[in-house]
Parts: sequence; structure tokens; C-alpha cells
Amino acid sequence: MTHTAAKPYTRRWAALAVLSASLLLVVMDMTILNVALPEMSAELKPGAVELLWMVDIYSLVVAGLLVTVSALGDRWGRKRMLVSGFAVFGLASVAVLWADRPAEVIAVRALLGIGGAMIMPSTLSMIRSLFTDGRERATALGIWAAMAAVGGALGPITGGLLLEAFSWHAAFLVNVPVMAVAIVAGLFLLPESRNPAPGRWDALGTVLSVVGMVAFVYAIKHLATEGPVAATIGAAALAAITLVWFVRRCLRRQDPLLEVRLFRSGAFTSGTLAALTTSIAMAGMMLLMVQWMQLVQGYSPLQTGLAMLPMAAGSAVLSPLAPAMAARIGARTVLAGGLAIAALGFLVLWIAPTTYPWVAVSVLLIGAGMGSLAIASAVIMSGAPEEKAGSAAAIEETSYEVGGTLGVAVLGSLAAVLYRAGLPESATPAVRESLGGALAVARELGSSDLAVQATRAFTESLEITSLYGGVLMLVAAAAVWRLTPARLDLASAHHCPLEVT
Repeated sequence: MTHTAAKPYTRRWAALAVLSASLLLVVMDMTILNVALPEMSAELKPGAVELLWMVDIYSLVVAGLLVTVSALGDRWGRKRMLVSGFAVFGLASVAVLWADRPAEVIAVRALLGIGGAMIMPSTLSMIRSLFTDGRERATALGIWAAMAAVGGALGPITGGLLLEAFSWHAAFLVNVPVMAVAIVAGLFLLPESRNPAPGRWDALGTVLSVVGMVAFVYAIKHLATEGPVAATIGAAALAAITLVWFVRRCLRRQDPLLEVRLFRSGAFTSGTLAALTTSIAMAGMMLLMVQWMQLVQGYSPLQTGLAMLPMAAGSAVLSPLAPAMAARIGARTVLAGGLAIAALGFLVLWIAPTTYPWVAVSVLLIGAGMGSLAIASAVIMSGAPEEKAGSAAAIEETSYEVGGTLGVAVLGSLAAVLYRAGLPESATPAVRESLGGALAVARELGSSDLAVQATRAFTESLEITSLYGGVLMLVAAAAVWRLTPARLDLASAHHCPLEVT
């Protein structure tokens, strides 16, 4: 049976529940693993290189596969890709039972990255094909964005609870029953959709995209931690060559692996820019905020997760409401206004005293501003023909992945420089390396003065870095306002027929 714009899929809202729940779990799992990493390291005792790969491998695999997997989903079937992703994610989570060495955990994390790359863009591209009405699609994407925000907040809380009762293996095993349910629900509730005329597969483009994105993310990560060493410079050069080659190849082909010509649309570009800059600011600031709560305030991982709940609350309330607000006051106003509200949240950390009540206000505003990302997704997906939904989803998910990596690298490095500048010149390398190292030295020496100096320097670095994050968001808001058409109406976005069975 074929459904077109005149006859939408009747079980689309039930299908949305499956898509949103799967995204919720994947986002939760990323943060749960961050909470579990210290206990994993204590038991497995990985070397420095092994620990680095335990942290990096997931994002490297996801970044490398997003474009290829999205293009495959357009051809093979997005439902098949999504359900297969559920299976890979679940099997990788079971495999942790046999992982008792760092190399085996790295392999499990790589498999999880493959599953995550199959799931995340598939959920987004399927929403594009399920919801033929522009206004309904915007509402569905608002719910989708809210689930991502809630997953990010619930991950540390769930991880803290699991680690208090069980070993670190529980951070993986919790995925298994949920993925089993998702497979069954997906098989019964999701329709199949694909591009009926995808063209020839671009094998060279596939290699270029995988190599280029892996090298790009690797270079960003390691430039911040190791500086311009030979390996980092080589990775950056490789990324530049392969990605430029890939883009030029996509522009020349009638059936490209990734439809980069979508960026000719100002609305599409503005939505992608909003997703990228929000991800940069959020990832960098959350890294610093978690350290401040645990090392300066003395919160446990569970308490830290609970302290971040205002952010999830702000996003969970505003994301579903954003489409209705866009219908009343315009998509451009909501998209740029959300970025401005998030900027205000960052600036609160710079202006107000750094105490938890003001931090709660800050993260609430940031979460509310993130509600604009529901409109960013709607603008991105409505700006793409349905047969190119996979390309649009890949671009949006890549902007999140690259933005998160850039945020940690750039804002994290800035905060480290500011932290070191706030320490006395006589501070030892261990003290200057990180706040955690400084506090360990202070405990060994029994020096409360050193602990106070280090925590004050870190807090001041957080405040100044938040200023730069706020400025970044304000610049993004101005650019988005300029790029987004004033009369953009998400409800009237075109919907091209696509094979849906």
C-alpha cells in the first residue's frame, strides 16, 4: 500500500512514539557511559592510549558513518536501517558481559557507535516521510527534540542510580530490554520508506566521507589536548583534502551521496547553523558545569544529574510548544529568539554570583532556548525534498556531532587557559593541568589554600567561558535571523510523494 501527501500514514503518532523512545535511549546511553567511565577505568586499568580510545571511539564511528548510513537507508529502506540499528545496539550491549579487557570494551563502544549511527538519522528522516502535513511535522519534531533533551538530563541520573546498585556493566545492559521492545514495536508500527530513484551508489564518495569525517573529528579532539603535533596536523590535512574532494564530487553528481546543494536554501542553512552553534555552546559548557558541580560543589554524579534537571524541564516544555509559537509569530522569530534566550542563560553565569540558585536559572534559560531546536529541525527537514530526507537528517546529525566535539575542544581549551592564568606562577604541572589534579595535590600536601586557589580559578574560568558561549549564541541568533526568510511557513512546506509501504 502506498501513502502520499493526500493520505497520511494512519499510525504515524504511534510510530513517532517508537522513534522518540529510541532517540531518548541513545542519548541517555551516551551520558550514562560518561558517568560509568571512572568505575570502568578503576576496574579495567586501561593505559593512557586505551583510555583515550574508550572515550573517543564512539564519536569517531558515529561521525564517520552518519552520511553513509543515511544514504544507505534512503536506498535500502529507513525502517530496515532503524530496526537493524536497534539490533546492533542491543547485541553490543549484551556483548559487554564478555568484555573484561580495555580492547574488548573499545570494540563494544565501536559497535554501539555503529548502532547509534544507524538509529539517529533514521528517526529524523522517517519523521519527514511519516508526517505529510507541515504543521504536524513541526509538532512531531518538537516532541523528538524534547526527547533528546530529556535523555541528556536523565542519563546522569539513571547512570548514578545504576552505579550505586550494580557494576558498570549495568550501564550497557540497561539497553537490552528496551531495544528488544523497540525492535518488536518498530516491526509492527513503522512503515517502510525509501527513495524510489536513488541513483548509482558512489563507492569513492563513501570512502571520502568516512575517512574525512573520522579524520576531522580526530583532529579537533586531539588538537585541543595535544596541540599541533605531527599526528594531529596530518589528520587535519587528510580531513581537509578528503572533505573538499567529497563536497566537489557531490556537487558534480546528479545522484550524490549527500545532497550538499541543500545549503543553497537560506532556511536550511539557518537551521543547520542553529543546531551547530547550540551544540558547540552546550557541549563545552556542560563539560565545565559537571566538573564545577562535582569538584567545586562536591556533588555526587546522581546529585549532579538532579541539579541539571531545570535544563531538561525548560526544553521539555518549550520544544513541543515551539511549532505553535512559530505558527503565531513566525519560525524566524522563534528560531533566533530561542538562541537569544539560551545566550541569556550563558550570560547569567557571567553576570550573577556562581551559586546553585543562579546556576539553576541559567540552565533553565538554556534549556528553554534549546526549544528552538525543534524549529531548527522542522526548518531543516521541511527545506529538503522528501527523497533527500536522509541527506537532510545526516547533515543535521553531523552538525550536532561536530558541534559537540568543537564545543569540548574549543570552549574546554579556552577554560583550561583561563584556569591556568588564575593560578600562581609557582603552581606545579599537576596543579596547572586540571582542577582534579590540583585538588589531589592539595589533599596530599594538606594545603587548604591551594584547594581554594584552584577552585576559585576554575570558577572564574567557567564564568568567563560562559561569556564567550553567550556571545557565540548571540552571533548565531543574528545570523539565523538574517538567513531565515521572514515569511517562512512550516505548515505550507512542500511534501513530495515517496515510496511508503
